[in-house]
Amino acid sequence: MKTRTNFGLLPLCALSVLYSCSAFYLPGLAPVSFCKEVKEEGECQTQIQLFVNRLDSVESVLPYEYDVFDFCQDAKESRPSENLGQVLFGERIESSPYKFNFDEKVECKKVCTKVYKKGNKEDGEKLDFLKRGMQLNYQHHWIVDNMPVTWCYDVEQGQKYCNPGFPIGCYVTPEGNGKDACVINADFNKKNSFYMFNHVDIKITYHSGGDEGWKGARLVAATMEPRSIKHEDENKPACGGTVPMDVFSTFDSDVKITYTYSVSFEENNAIKWASRWDYILVSMPHTNIQWFSIMNSLVIVLFLSGMVAMIMLRTLHKDIARYNQVDQDLIKVPTPSGKVQINYEDAQEESGWKQVHGDVFRPPRKGMLLSVFLGQGTQIFIMTFITLFLACLGFLSPANRGALMTCAVVLWVLLGTPAGYVSARLYKTFGGEKWKTNVLLTALLCPGIIFADFFLMNLILWVEGSSAAIPFGTLVAILALWFGISVPLTFLGAYFGFKKPAIEQPVRTNQIPRQIPEQSFFTKPIPGIVMGGILPFGCIFIQLFFILNSIWSHQMYYMFGFLFLVFIILLITCSEATVLLCYFHLCAEDYHWWWRSFLTSGFTAVYLFIYAIHYFFSKLQIVGAASTILYFGYTTIMVLIFFLFTGTIGFFSSFWFVNKIYSVVKVDW
Repeated sequence: MKTRTNFGLLPLCALSVLYSCSAFYLPGLAPVSFCKEVKEEGECQTQIQLFVNRLDSVESVLPYEYDVFDFCQDAKESRPSENLGQVLFGERIESSPYKFNFDEKVECKKVCTKVYKKGNKEDGEKLDFLKRGMQLNYQHHWIVDNMPVTWCYDVEQGQKYCNPGFPIGCYVTPEGNGKDACVINADFNKKNSFYMFNHVDIKITYHSGGDEGWKGARLVAATMEPRSIKHEDENKPACGGTVPMDVFSTFDSDVKITYTYSVSFEENNAIKWASRWDYILVSMPHTNIQWFSIMNSLVIVLFLSGMVAMIMLRTLHKDIARYNQVDQDLIKVPTPSGKVQINYEDAQEESGWKQVHGDVFRPPRKGMLLSVFLGQGTQIFIMTFITLFLACLGFLSPANRGALMTCAVVLWVLLGTPAGYVSARLYKTFGGEKWKTNVLLTALLCPGIIFADFFLMNLILWVEGSSAAIPFGTLVAILALWFGISVPLTFLGAYFGFKKPAIEQPVRTNQIPRQIPEQSFFTKPIPGIVMGGILPFGCIFIQLFFILNSIWSHQMYYMFGFLFLVFIILLITCSEATVLLCYFHLCAEDYHWWWRSFLTSGFTAVYLFIYAIHYFFSKLQIVGAASTILYFGYTTIMVLIFFLFTGTIGFFSSFWFVNKIYSVVKVDW
């Protein structure tokens, strides 16, 4: 009854965790007050500065800085300080020429005019790059008061979607088919033409503090609508015209593009500053799918938990009771009809896991590599848990740009000690003596592979001139963190690991290895490993879709409560699936469980890679060799990290299970 009660409470506990996490979503940063006139210094601000971020596209992995495109630039350009996470993600925020005063309406104000003269090679290259950006649907990302300027439009079933970006323009194919944003206006109909969104109508919504005892107003929403307008007179632009700003594919004549904007303000005291992101998040209709994902995962967990409970409470309990009988010649097993007498030899044949007690703790082959993988996996596991927990509490929300990646990198650097300790302790348990090699491999092998992949991807970004290319100084800083902090901490952990005695095994290992009997198809290593990764992957694949959308389709990810819950479910599923398969293999008298337990749950990473391939071909419209190489290069890093993470969970679950069952069995030497 006790076990059933715990299983019944599992969904309730999970839901309570989810709701406690969602209560802390998106706390933002300190509020800034705005007012028309400043009476006291530092009281509030009058000017609203619009910042621009890098431009990206769902059809290309290569983001570009705002300055790379030939847009209007700020005369006194300034860049806010960026943290490590922003640099690694390729964010490049800078000031823009779009500046306006609070609560002052602006009508069709000119920003600048760009002229491209026919026959000028430099102008031709700039215009071609602009056209290429429109053809690949590159998106602007503007920021006001640390809040994205969104483009809200109606989608199917009467829902409104607020996109934190808007396109440069759009393209009509030679066949007359409008791509992307060209479908919003019937006037975008010239074949083989580009339409430039050179005018924006910005609407700022604010919450006034007059009735609440604080001065000024706080911005709670910033929306805009892009428009394409051909201004006949650049000095007196008229934004009421309906003739769009078209640019032909062929550069046959001079092209003149005038950029303008309008600004309006609206007071809305119903929206609180603390919940100003809600209108963006509510427009993302994914909550029902998330609940389906959670319930699907919980069903898998309950199924596996039931299987493990059955093995633990019935099969194992019966096995151990039989093995530990004082009378070795005759065992009495209680049944509903009475007591049945079973010979000890029959009992041993019925459950074969005890027969391999003299070999089950025989050190594995390639124990050095396994211990290194487990050390790195432990480091990744602790890093992931702390990062997700902090994100769940709202400290790493999208309002705090780059905080998620910064936190993950800093935690990984500081967690070198657990990696070195676990690797050294297990390597000593395996009977290894090359401790120097073990420490060096733990500190350098997996991080070195990831850094080499990352560096190659960065070279491609450098060649392509993308803003995502990491500056040389940042690369040096990352290497300094690795060799200056992480490696010494790994050495420190390894020192304490080797100082500790080897983990004591509950049974002695025989000198001569036992012969493993012929195995059935399902108890052979490869089928078991392949099957082992299916259930853990089934728990995460829906959540994985949203994560990949966030990375490659540039959608905002904020559901850290769901993600933390899925993380816990993945942890339980990997553990239980690996323990089940480990038990079945031991019953089949196959005692090679060390590597198999690691690879069984680690094989989930292979399914992750297969899903990433499916996602690439079915969901993305990425074109170009460079973008394709970058996609699979970064995916390889994700798969390797996930392999170490899930493999470590499976190994330690099986390690605990095997130690537990053999520690309660009496063995005569």
